[in-house]
Amino acid sequence: MTGVAESQTRPRAREIGVAPGVFTPGTHNAITDVAGVRVGQTTVVEGDSVRTGVTAILPHGDNPFFARVPAALHVGNGFGKLIGVTQLRELGELETPILLTCTLCVWKAADAMVEWMLGKPGMAQVGSINPVVGETNDGGLNDIRSRPIRPEHVRRALDGASSGPVEEGAVGAGAGTIAFGWKGGIGTSSRVLPASLGGYTVGVIVQSNFGGVLQVMGAPVGKELGRYAFKDARNDDAGDGSIMMVIATDAPLSERNLGRIGQRAIMGLSRTGSSASNGSGDYAIAFSTAAGVRRTVSDGGGAPPGPRQVADLPNDAMSALFQATVEATEEAIYNSMFKATTVTSRGRTIEALPIQRLREVLAAYGIR
Repeated sequence: MTGVAESQTRPRAREIGVAPGVFTPGTHNAITDVAGVRVGQTTVVEGDSVRTGVTAILPHGDNPFFARVPAALHVGNGFGKLIGVTQLRELGELETPILLTCTLCVWKAADAMVEWMLGKPGMAQVGSINPVVGETNDGGLNDIRSRPIRPEHVRRALDGASSGPVEEGAVGAGAGTIAFGWKGGIGTSSRVLPASLGGYTVGVIVQSNFGGVLQVMGAPVGKELGRYAFKDARNDDAGDGSIMMVIATDAPLSERNLGRIGQRAIMGLSRTGSSASNGSGDYAIAFSTAAGVRRTVSDGGGAPPGPRQVADLPNDAMSALFQATVEATEEAIYNSMFKATTVTSRGRTIEALPIQRLREVLAAYGIR
């Protein structure tokens, strides 16, 4: 059975009763449930040594350079190579899509996305672009030193981005990642708030490549299955790794409250058993797609826009969005592992999380 076919037979978390929280997912239980958000992925598998890829997250269907969205970054642990950080924090906005890839390919991916952006209509006068590219280190399964990401991989992910269901597991930027000692990957989830709480949607996508002691809905799965950080009380068994978490919402938020959303993604991460080890890069980027908070800029050839009125959800309305973020992040991480398939590269095999044994542990702890 091929990896794609095997992934299709593996369940998402909710299909086996793992449904964190109290709020309801959107139609696809994916970040694309936030209207306008699109995801594109290129999986790069070459020979017996390359297992990597690109995942692109586009905030809306317009040119993001001219119709920028407010955004914020929260860093849980900063062992990573996230491009575009300082300007994102300074201006509190995104002017490009977000790319995820492998550690030594972030610069190549950024360069390819800049070239893609410059080629878009209306960009002839543009002389500065701030690409945002995140990463995790997939060197355990990928010949990362070969830096295999090429411009066509990036363009394919960007041009192929779409709404609707998002492929999960060992795909895109998750093709070579490892989580809690099992195969990690790309995972996504969403929550829709009741109308009485604003009716807003929160969607999360993750690239899981981190360690710790896996918990699923509180059940100590890692301990029960005998695979967890510090099992042999060694410092080289600390569960190092990284995770990129991207959160989208249609709630009208400023970058300040989007930063608070990013903090809650870390809470969802911790529920799965991560301790954010020394060698882990744990990043959360949150953005709002609401039309009332978008920022229109000139192409550099005209006068800058004047003052504008901006929608801004009050602080007292944030708690439900925080809860939705925690829930969707937790479930997205589970989906990244549940849908992942066993991968072999360079003589090393990383097994997928065994679903039947997982079910037995969950049942023993009263979870379905």
